[in-house]
Amino acid sequence: MRIGILTVSDRASHGVYEDRGGPAIRACLTEFLSCEWQPHAMVIPDEQEQIEATLKAMCDDEGCCLIVTTGGTGPAKRDVTPEATEAVCEKLLPGFGELMRQVSLKSVPTAILSRQTAGIRGKTLIVNLPGKPTAIRECLLAVMPAIPYCVDLIGGPFLTTNEAVVKAFRPKV
Repeated sequence: MRIGILTVSDRASHGVYEDRGGPAIRACLTEFLSCEWQPHAMVIPDEQEQIEATLKAMCDDEGCCLIVTTGGTGPAKRDVTPEATEAVCEKLLPGFGELMRQVSLKSVPTAILSRQTAGIRGKTLIVNLPGKPTAIRECLLAVMPAIPYCVDLIGGPFLTTNEAVVKAFRPKV
């Protein structure tokens, strides 16, 4: 199973500084997931058309069941990851962003400026995370219990979690 990791950053994509967000996502997923998975990681600039094209390719061509993005979720003019995500998704899942902001508010009052969202394109769940590695872990840990069941519901593969760290929630039938 493939999982997309997309860093959206002008500076990281141009080599001005090292991408720390993508590796932070990969480290979290490696810790949180107990199933075999293959990362498909990319670093691209804050360009809405390029973000949309990359998300579509990861979903439609690469077959990623989950795409986790980092960066581009703030209020700055170039922060357009949520707009790109919304443009490519058939359904939005605003509860992901609501929970991530709620969790982040315990650490920083500026969490209300974050515009993370999530949505579904075909059999892929796309989740936007903030850019800082500590916030990435905090937010991904908060939403991870719902991710495997969401992927189940949209016809994706069966994701399992390392229950010592985070337990996936699936309703008893």
